[in-house]
Amino acid sequence: MNRLRLLLFAAFATATPLAAQPARFEVPVVPAGARWFKGNTHTHTTNSDGDTSPEQVAQWYKRNGYAFLVLSDHNVFTDPKTLASLVDSSFLLVPGEEVTTSFQKPGATRAAAVHVNALAVTRVIQPIKDSTLLGTVQKNVDAIRAEQAVPHINHPNFLWSIDPATLFRVKNDRLFEIFNGHPTVHNVGGGDWPGMEEVWDGLLSSGKRIFGIAVDDAHHFQGEFNVTRANPGRGWVGVRSATLDSRAIVTALDNGQFYASSGVTLADVIVTATTLEVRIAQKADFKYTTQFIGQDGRVLATDKSLTPRYTLKGTETYVRAKVTESGGAAAWVQPVFTTRFVPRGS
Repeated sequence: MNRLRLLLFAAFATATPLAAQPARFEVPVVPAGARWFKGNTHTHTTNSDGDTSPEQVAQWYKRNGYAFLVLSDHNVFTDPKTLASLVDSSFLLVPGEEVTTSFQKPGATRAAAVHVNALAVTRVIQPIKDSTLLGTVQKNVDAIRAEQAVPHINHPNFLWSIDPATLFRVKNDRLFEIFNGHPTVHNVGGGDWPGMEEVWDGLLSSGKRIFGIAVDDAHHFQGEFNVTRANPGRGWVGVRSATLDSRAIVTALDNGQFYASSGVTLADVIVTATTLEVRIAQKADFKYTTQFIGQDGRVLATDKSLTPRYTLKGTETYVRAKVTESGGAAAWVQPVFTTRFVPRGS
């Protein structure tokens, strides 16, 4: 049991016996005619701290093959109706906002950044502060849910702001960023602070049902594209939906019907009661390695084919997959929970 798992388990878990029967996957219901739609749920324009107008930003994503985009400016609602000329049967603008606030513990030299994206909003959601970090995150998540919108917690490691114990305690959230393309958000952690994949497995292993999202958090569309700038095209999701519709897309995200990517495209993800299969879309001459990962972040199996498959052994609580290409990009298949998964928290 890794250090993060020990921390979370000791703080929150209660002993609950696992089911006696062999594990079986929860098989998702796939809508008839469902397809995979590429999209980005976190980007910025001149309406907040981006360098390019909403129209030009949306044009960049449409031109580069995205099916949907969320313009998530800080505490600003950009009505997609103002960009209606760009929307058609192949491209959708999902209304959004990055609800942005902070929390500063008494005596602390720096405030924690509390940023929660709101997907499919209809108006500005005003940010809320509370007397605790958890309360600040929770009240903003609750405000988003109250508007029938879908929250995702952004870049927890930005300014080392939201620790794993706080993430575990937040209720009614199902999405958080495991990959963010901004160069200052510390996706892989550092020192004594865990990276986002380690945090993800710690939360899952402690009983939190949560899905990992990948985003651009793009700010810089002008000038040079390089690793020191927050450029577009670095993180995205492939969402499985029957229709390219705002409500259908955000509901699929909230239910974990998507994969996250920093550059790898998947053709399909297939789940049966006992198997998880990934079908990888070949790009040029790249080679791929898939790891199937379970409780406590343990690698359960490794497969180097284009159709990696994992068969349940019978004791697993969840299985997720990470596909890494030879160029370094990755795709993250959402955890598939089994009948042995014991939820703790919500």
